[in-house]
Amino acid sequence: MLDQITPLILTRDEEPNLARTLGQLTWATEVIVVDSFSTDATVDIARRFPNVRVLQRAFDEHAQQWTFGLQQVRTPWFLALDADYFVPEELVREMEGLSPPSSVRAYVASFRYAVNGKVLRASLYPPRIVLAMTQHATFWQDGHTQRIAVDGEADELRTPIVHDDRKSFRSFVERQKRYMVREAEKIRDADPRALSVAGRLRKLIVIAPFAVLVHTLFVKGLILDGVAGWRYAWERFVAELILARELFGVRRPKPPLS
Repeated sequence: MLDQITPLILTRDEEPNLARTLGQLTWATEVIVVDSFSTDATVDIARRFPNVRVLQRAFDEHAQQWTFGLQQVRTPWFLALDADYFVPEELVREMEGLSPPSSVRAYVASFRYAVNGKVLRASLYPPRIVLAMTQHATFWQDGHTQRIAVDGEADELRTPIVHDDRKSFRSFVERQKRYMVREAEKIRDADPRALSVAGRLRKLIVIAPFAVLVHTLFVKGLILDGVAGWRYAWERFVAELILARELFGVRRPKPPLS
């Protein structure tokens, strides 16, 4: 099965993360990296790996960038990875042993979140499709990010992927400023009846940042993870504050996401 899978990664200034991620993908015959003209050493790092093919494309939105990458895949399956995803050896072995029935066109992975290498006991990061059949998958834009849709069933992978972003807090804040303009637009335009509990809470503006702080620290138990747990909770609090500011203000033009 591994010979039938091409890992696909989007990058933009991922110097702190990329070598660690690519180092776990030496099993792949080819890894495709679609870079949005990084200004750091991202491309140089990618080209150090003999199984990596680097392509560059000016960024417009995530769904379009992923679609471009998908068009380059030559294998029946692809593995959609962010540059800060760490693929454990257990997951490689699980994928190697997959024998999907004809009705299954994708697999959903859960995630474990890490802060500077320390894996947290929980997070707010949702499961998503990461492994899918190339000819049966499409990408669509969902707020600031993308989702994968397939014309068939999706099964679940047992082994979680580790999300471990080593970029600076300043970089995190700058990304959230761009992302939350899109998230605010999504929440404003959504049918209130279709919003999730989190979405309805976010529309209350003032409550959401403090609710997420309490939820991560005490409901999820991240207060027991020490500095790493507090760092994660603080990041989620800051992200919700930025979103609250966007929801409170007037609608403004969407900034580029990358």
